[in-house]
Amino acid sequence: MSNPKFRIAICGGGVGGLTLAVALSRHQDIAVDVYEAAQSFCEIGTGIGVWPRAFKVLRKFGPDFEQQLLQRCGYEYTEEYVPAIKNRKSDQAVGIELFDLMTKGKLMRFHRADFQGVLLSFLPPSCTTHNAKRLISYTQPLEDGSRNSSITLTFKDGSTATCDVLIGADGIKSVVRPCMLRELAESMDPDEKQSVLSCMNPIWSGVTAYRTLVSAQKLRARCPDHRVLREFTQYMGKDAYFLTYPISLGQYVNISGFTLERDLVESAYEADTDIPRPSFKGKTNDEWVSELTAQQFTEPFKDFEEDAQHILECVEKGTLLAVHTVKTLPSTNFGRVAIMGDAAHAMSPFQGSGAGQSIEDAYLLMTVLGHKSTTLEMVPRAFAIYDRLRRPFSSEVARRSMRSGQLCTFQEDVPLHELGDTITKNWEWA
Repeated sequence: MSNPKFRIAICGGGVGGLTLAVALSRHQDIAVDVYEAAQSFCEIGTGIGVWPRAFKVLRKFGPDFEQQLLQRCGYEYTEEYVPAIKNRKSDQAVGIELFDLMTKGKLMRFHRADFQGVLLSFLPPSCTTHNAKRLISYTQPLEDGSRNSSITLTFKDGSTATCDVLIGADGIKSVVRPCMLRELAESMDPDEKQSVLSCMNPIWSGVTAYRTLVSAQKLRARCPDHRVLREFTQYMGKDAYFLTYPISLGQYVNISGFTLERDLVESAYEADTDIPRPSFKGKTNDEWVSELTAQQFTEPFKDFEEDAQHILECVEKGTLLAVHTVKTLPSTNFGRVAIMGDAAHAMSPFQGSGAGQSIEDAYLLMTVLGHKSTTLEMVPRAFAIYDRLRRPFSSEVARRSMRSGQLCTFQEDVPLHELGDTITKNWEWA
């Protein structure tokens, strides 16, 4: 590209960062560099879901793009009302079916590596990708005489790069977020400064996640007509539940289990208090993930009904994740720097909305940055529009997601016969 109107650096090559790179490809006057910390973009991960609201955004990338995604999830897109999730009360010897969550359209389910593979295949020549580039800091000129000078990126390997616009899509452990919030805090009154700085780091939400994939063939051999081979099912219990659904064209069944510590969950988005918030099991905030044996994985659900045990007996190993979230931020932009996805609004996984919210972020960022009136001088104003539109909405989604987890673990005083309507109403936005 001979003379782009500006050069955008996207730090982070996950779902949000790659979606943004693909979205920006429709604007041929914008040059894009994607910097990914890992050696490869192919993320092994487990399953991800995209609700119709976000899938509508992906459809705007064209019929070829949509078809590639549909081939990997194995069913057609619809906007008709369909039974999306079957919900059972399972923390008893004989489980009972509570309700079917009806949604306007299906949750489109993918293996994360499959989803990212499609995004990578649609990156345009105007986008350059860089692997093994872990950002450690950036420098943004803020003086009046140099406000349009390049932003300098510094990476862990000692190399540097420059850009005109920086977007942090670098996840919950974002490097861009604390750097940006420190810049923002310097422009504020002393009374407000501490409140801004308290949002820099993620906090343990009180939620612990248990994740694994099991072979559909193994489950089929044990229980040939098990419900989870064909439908999304949640097995709900007091303070713990797990959900299951088939992915990769039915080759695997994704299992995501959760336990919730009530007091911590209820205060996850509250402002700082004088009482320090505990870390996960007393560990440092960097020790979030550990490997589990089959016995460790199934322990929180050992008293669940037989239907659930058939699935759990197929578990060979798993991963434990201390679910961290990001407080409601005072802003998602400062100058020519903005953050998106989990860097901006990492949320609990109970509505499967994290990927979808990053997709919505990407599309709005593309819209404001690609607008014909957005020059380099106008980028801060474009980011302010993005922040004003996206931050209130994503914050509300984060709160609804956490409430969904509380409802599914019977932590709210809602009668069982009203639970279906309450959960359905809490999902309507999707």
